[in-house]
Amino acid sequence: MHPSRIALVQESWDKVLPIADQAAQLFYNRLFELDPSLRPMFSSDMTEQRKKLMQMITVAVRGLTRLEDLVPAVEALGARHGAYGVTAAHYATVAEALLWTLEQGLGAAFTEDVRAAWTETYVTLATVMQRGAMQKAA
Repeated sequence: MHPSRIALVQESWDKVLPIADQAAQLFYNRLFELDPSLRPMFSSDMTEQRKKLMQMITVAVRGLTRLEDLVPAVEALGARHGAYGVTAAHYATVAEALLWTLEQGLGAAFTEDVRAAWTETYVTLATVMQRGAMQKAA
C-alpha cells in the first residue's frame, strides 16, 4: 500500500476511535441488516464483541506501515473466522457494513480518497484472512 493511503486510513481511524463503541454498534446493526443470517454467529451480549472488533481494527490500522509483520496475525484471524463458518461471500457484506459505518462516523471527512484507501486496506487484509482460512482448511 502506498504511504499516502496508509496515512489516510490511520488519520481517519483516529477520528473514529473517540466514538469506538458507537461505531461498533453501527457496524453490527448494519451487518445484521444486510445479512440477518450472520446474527447467530455472535453471542447475545455484543459488548465484548464490539470491543474486540475495535481492537482488531486498531491493531490492523496501526500495523499497515509494517504489513509484513501483520500478515501472520491476520492469517491466523482468518483461520479462526473460517472455523466459525465465515465464507468468502461474508467478506463482501462486512466490507459494505464497514464502509457504511466509516461514512456515518466520519461524515464529510469520509472523502472519495478516504473511501478508496479504506477499500484498498480492507481488500488487502480480507485477502490475507481468506488465505489463512484456506490454509487452515487444507
